[in-house]
Amino acid sequence: MTHAMLKGSNVPLDATAVRAVLRWTPGRGVPDVDASALLLGADDRVRSDEDFVFYNEPRHPSGKVWRLGKKRVNDGLAEGLTDSIQSDLAGVDKGVGRILLVASADGVTFDRVPALRILLFDASAGGAEPLAYFDIKPETGEETALICGELYRRGEGWKFRALGEGYSNGLEGLASDFGIMVNESDAEEGSASAGQAGSQPLPPERTTQQVPRQVPQPVPQQPGGPAYGYPPAAPGPEPTRQQPPATQPAYGYPQPTSQPAYGYPQTAPVRPAAATAQSGYGYPQPVGTPLDPDFRLPPQGPQFIAR
Repeated sequence: MTHAMLKGSNVPLDATAVRAVLRWTPGRGVPDVDASALLLGADDRVRSDEDFVFYNEPRHPSGKVWRLGKKRVNDGLAEGLTDSIQSDLAGVDKGVGRILLVASADGVTFDRVPALRILLFDASAGGAEPLAYFDIKPETGEETALICGELYRRGEGWKFRALGEGYSNGLEGLASDFGIMVNESDAEEGSASAGQAGSQPLPPERTTQQVPRQVPQPVPQQPGGPAYGYPPAAPGPEPTRQQPPATQPAYGYPQPTSQPAYGYPQTAPVRPAAATAQSGYGYPQPVGTPLDPDFRLPPQGPQFIAR
């Protein structure tokens, strides 16, 4: 049997594990809703920051309370979104007296969240029929966080109470009332993980100065060779070696009758048989003229006369 609950009413729970499901109708301008849980000690405050189960810490260290995450559902009547918290009541530490079931809307007021409801299911049985449900109506319309209900100990068992208490200063204000300080950066990070991350500014566009490319100019060739300090022109094909005229003798030496092989010495030309005497150094002997046996060179260099 499902209990339709009013604000402030309570119902005993026979289940050893329950699943609390927040449900709302999505649409244009409707904010996303996140489910959270706070485990309170005997003084109605958390024992440490670890007693806060929310989008950045989805599981309690004990492993007995955890966040299941969001789902899209359709029961045949209407489409909805859900976010759920599950609790293993039989294994919750004895020092925990209450578990608050919280909804937050990331700074957007709950008057823009239509058909907000919390449903309680027996998680151990896996039944599709809820044990109880409570339709939450914001009192002022300015609430950005709500305590939808609480699981609390009664003797050896547990009960559920419908609350619907609102906070206009969001999840940070609600959590701080129970001994936890939530940084704004945590809330923003959680909003991103829930699919509500805002667009990030693009980094400034980097501009680079365009430097005109220097085109090298050809160096004018100097007549007779390259100018000092400039590289010589690229070598072209090697010119064909031309044989000097036959009438042009090499300086101081008789001209060979044929072109010597490049890089190899040429054998001395054969003189006529009549030319048996050595010609004067540096003076070619006329071809075909016999040497005068009485010819003598004039004195060369300074003459020293004995006295």
